[in-house]
Amino acid sequence: MAALDIHMLGRTGAESDWPEGVRARARAWFDAASPGERDMLMAAVMAGLPGAYDRYDIPGLQAALERWTGADRDSLRAALARFLTEVVPAAEELGVRLCVHPDDPPRDLLGLPRIVSGGEDIAWLLAQADSPANGLTLCAGSLGAGPANDPVAIAKDFSDRIAFAHLRNVTKEPDGSFQEAEHLGGDTDMVALIGVLLAEERRRREAGRPDHTIPFRPDHGHHILGDDALRTHPGYPLAGRLRGLAELRGVAKALEHAEMRA
Repeated sequence: MAALDIHMLGRTGAESDWPEGVRARARAWFDAASPGERDMLMAAVMAGLPGAYDRYDIPGLQAALERWTGADRDSLRAALARFLTEVVPAAEELGVRLCVHPDDPPRDLLGLPRIVSGGEDIAWLLAQADSPANGLTLCAGSLGAGPANDPVAIAKDFSDRIAFAHLRNVTKEPDGSFQEAEHLGGDTDMVALIGVLLAEERRRREAGRPDHTIPFRPDHGHHILGDDALRTHPGYPLAGRLRGLAELRGVAKALEHAEMRA
């Protein structure tokens, strides 16, 4: 990512956004990379644009970023607050539960500030419209990629506002890099996290809430069996996600069984 930011985009100020060791490895990768490898990097980054179908080349991405010159954390927060003020009342009227997805990854990218990256950001956002219609998608992988984040603690802090859960796991590296991990094998204690969600569902049922269920998905997965041949969207294999779903459902069933026996 640093190689793209510094050497392919040539973004002003990019070098100061990356640690010295990362900059050195980015320079080495860029110098050794073939044109095809650089194109593959660009394609991989474009495939990860959330909620977007536009795919840019280098000049196109430079032009897209130019539109956001001068945007900072405060201005983006103000725009989000204004959006919630307009939209949440309509969601309440229609019975819709909005649920914001945390930044993925939870850190500034390509000079753009991120504003839903941790517990402080989530508390601020939910306070802008104190309503069940303004909720949270608890993405364990996105939050778990932040070294300062504890997804289990965040789930406990905002359990009453969780409307959807993405249960995936990551393993972090000392330089800030991270990679997808097995659903039960990364840095986040997935068993504890599922326990928080089950406890919140139980609380909602006891309170008589009709929307007591918190839907969840295994989200990402590793490519296993015939996944490579299916050419699915990166990170969304069929067999790998089904494996993750089976593991997560097994954990939930075991915790529910233990609760009944207690």
